Amino acid sequence: MLGLMQNMPLTISSLIRHADRNHGDTEIVSRETGGGLHRYTYHDAHRRSRQLARALIALGVRPSDRVASLAWNNHRHFELYYGVSGMGAILNTINPRLFPEQIGYIINHAEDGLVFFDLTFLPLVEGLAAHCKGVRSWVALTDRARMPESKLPLLCYEDLVNAHSDDYEWPLFDENTASSLCYTSGTTGNPKGALYSHRSTVLHAYGSCLPDALNLSARDTVLPVVPLFHVNAWGLPYACALTGARLVMPGPQLDGASLHELFEQEEVTVSAGVPTIWLGLLQYLKEKQLRLSTVKRLVIGGSAAPPALIRAFDEDFGITVLHAWGMTEMSPLGTVNTPKGKHLKLPAAELDRMRLNQGRPIYGVEMKIVDDSGKELPRDGKAFGDLLVRGPWIASGYYKGEGGDILREGGWFATGDVATLDADGYMQITDRSKDVIKSGGEWISSIELENLAVAHPAVAEAAVIGVAHPKWDERPLLIVVKKKDAEVSREQLLDFMRDKVAKWWLPDDVVFVDSLPHTATGKLLKTRLREDFREHQLPG
Repeated sequence: MLGLMQNMPLTISSLIRHADRNHGDTEIVSRETGGGLHRYTYHDAHRRSRQLARALIALGVRPSDRVASLAWNNHRHFELYYGVSGMGAILNTINPRLFPEQIGYIINHAEDGLVFFDLTFLPLVEGLAAHCKGVRSWVALTDRARMPESKLPLLCYEDLVNAHSDDYEWPLFDENTASSLCYTSGTTGNPKGALYSHRSTVLHAYGSCLPDALNLSARDTVLPVVPLFHVNAWGLPYACALTGARLVMPGPQLDGASLHELFEQEEVTVSAGVPTIWLGLLQYLKEKQLRLSTVKRLVIGGSAAPPALIRAFDEDFGITVLHAWGMTEMSPLGTVNTPKGKHLKLPAAELDRMRLNQGRPIYGVEMKIVDDSGKELPRDGKAFGDLLVRGPWIASGYYKGEGGDILREGGWFATGDVATLDADGYMQITDRSKDVIKSGGEWISSIELENLAVAHPAVAEAAVIGVAHPKWDERPLLIVVKKKDAEVSREQLLDFMRDKVAKWWLPDDVVFVDSLPHTATGKLLKTRLREDFREHQLPG
């Protein structure tokens, strides 16, 4: 027997339609690529998204066609999120920080017919065009007055939108229809595409807004520092429309001064981004002796958040840091670190320690850890093994079948992380499986050593890699970037760490560098570090 409920498909267009009808006068503010602020409302965004949908149809875009974007966080990119997916096509958000060869590969692999780009990326686009023969049109995200000179026959975004009426009804289709495509650079070989559906996207938006997740509401002003090209800005463009939250987008200017100005001017309450962004902002705030007067919560994900960073925002600025974890293949949200009621009675020091893990899964995400043979390990907070996940917004395969069957028995996806789980579901990543240091048959967590090093007042950033050792197979090497005008020696740093970890975990050497390499999404590029220090001779 089936239930007698209306069977309405979960579609992305329903989110912007809801925002228009119930929060139509709520602002969307964005910093333009060329400077200045643009302001309009959810009502305006919905109207223009419908105009865009008509323009796409006029350009020959059909359901399931792929349309690419190379753009910052701004109102036009937001319209692409709804106009492209809403009419049944697939939005392929491309990370412009990737190597041009990777971007060209993605455009060709996805078979993108149109590419929408911000003017910042005109030189990149002009270099790509000859290698991307399948692209019919390159569309500049600007108005006629700012159209650049180019050797390419560019189309103007505002001309396209303004040439069409908003008299358009969003089509209804199967909620499992593909909606957007994000390529991950975290896999070996060429980037692989995670193909999201309307259903998975709407369910993810529901889950991320829950009180024990990001806790978003129409009372919030949300500034996604995480780029719209990085896993759909962690789903925030959809979650904000679902709740009616006011949305502020920072454009390309992500330095401490620009972010602080926007936070204060627009009275931002919630923001989200990777640790490197918050480290830069924190340094700026301390140097200038400034505050964030309206911010209540910062979501930190993308890589492990250093404990010193979490403590600084909490103790010095009164801001709650939500440590979150996820993956491109997970849409991306998997866990958020929020305490349960019983934890609020814990001593402050114990509660602080608990806040340092990656949190517990939100509804929709199942987790388990297994050993090398696939046997499930106990959820005791001590045993650590390979982390597996499954759920309605987790990938079942890569686009075009790249990588073959990626699921294990029971539909579990292997994340590539090594983690612990406790009885309450709290998960702590001890390392990436490829980054864990294996010394004398035992595992050493590079993340734990990095967090410990960053807790030293003179350390701005740190990375730990395994270096070959004739007896122990591998030993940890600590690579450090000092804070501006700060000094610390190898011996001082090792002494600082010595009583805080097991003796055999202590790094065998420390190297100081001016900067550390990062991936296009802000994560430490340890493959580069392992190559750069492959011949490093450890003392003794």
